[in-house]
Amino acid sequence: MSKKIVIVGGGIAGMGIVNTLAEKLKDKEITVINKEDFYFAGPSRPLILTKEQQYDRIIRGYEEVGKKGVKVIIGNVYKIDPDNRRVYLAESSMGNKVKELSYDYLVLTPGIVYDGSSINGYDKYAWKNTTVYDPGRVNVLRQRLWTENEGSLVVYAPKAPYRCAPAPTETALLAHTVLKNRGVREKFKVIHIDANDKTQPPFIADVVKETYDKAGIQLVTGQEIVEMGESYVVTKSGEKFNFTVLAMLEPNRAPKFIEEAGLGSPFVDVRSPQDLRHPKYDDVLSAGDAAKLPFPKNQEIAFESSMFAANKILEMEEVSEKVPVQYAFVGWAYMGNLEGKLETLSLQFQMDLTTQPPKPAKDPQLKRDYTLQKDRWEQAYLERLFGYKVI
Repeated sequence: MSKKIVIVGGGIAGMGIVNTLAEKLKDKEITVINKEDFYFAGPSRPLILTKEQQYDRIIRGYEEVGKKGVKVIIGNVYKIDPDNRRVYLAESSMGNKVKELSYDYLVLTPGIVYDGSSINGYDKYAWKNTTVYDPGRVNVLRQRLWTENEGSLVVYAPKAPYRCAPAPTETALLAHTVLKNRGVREKFKVIHIDANDKTQPPFIADVVKETYDKAGIQLVTGQEIVEMGESYVVTKSGEKFNFTVLAMLEPNRAPKFIEEAGLGSPFVDVRSPQDLRHPKYDDVLSAGDAAKLPFPKNQEIAFESSMFAANKILEMEEVSEKVPVQYAFVGWAYMGNLEGKLETLSLQFQMDLTTQPPKPAKDPQLKRDYTLQKDRWEQAYLERLFGYKVI
């Protein structure tokens, strides 16, 4: 009898599991549920600010996945009943008629929620905020950076872990690049407020600080934003910062239906980074940003954790073939262009999480080629997981 595998979330982790199980597991019925009918890739989103990246290159649809016998449902999961193996869905923009799904295995890869509810005034003034983290707000941030002629830009990073550790520093440096290119940088303050003691990831913080100093970017560390108004934010220490443009990343957590199902808070509980089953349920697994892992939240960790989750399902189904995987990766951080050229330089770093303590390394020399390497890496992932190249 076919095993029903339901995957909640069609991002990097979800699609990693989908493709692996579709290839290696026989007698299966795979369903992936995604809240939208497209995927918007994350790593190069900041380059939308400098117009070095275009939407069409980093958006993918799910239609080609159907060739592998995978069913894709566009819907909003609002409830999980792990004791009775049920997933409940609300209607989506695609008119989804499926309201309830049963499963033999459930894999939770829904990504994260940007939750600003702990910030006083957020509900009233959220429209003043932007980030590079979603299609709409990165577009608004780009528009504001290219049209405002003077004032203050405030960039904020919440306490780790949060999605894509370098993104706030990338935002600040790419904003500097845009303002410099436009000839208005001297009329702007650029301020990065960080709730962490160092910018993330911490092992490149020295290069970030050196670059910030050259760019004239003010760095404030160890301070959480606790209040916002129409044109200001206030930190926990009581310091007030005025802004013309705000790029504030909200604290990250898993969707609320995870906590309501007793599966963990603020992220999904797992047994270990290699055994991604829930501590209470053998048939519930998690991977990607939603999983409670002792690692940064980024695309490589999302994919690598998805391979561990897929391997565990293969093991439980007594399939001997496994996918080789370990937690180790090469990454890149956009460092902008201090001269204002719309040709971003990047820093390359490595992280080996298979050892204790983990072994980080970096090339402190910023290079244009690293930006191009990151683009090729991202495009290769998208082709592999979604089944087609951008034209």
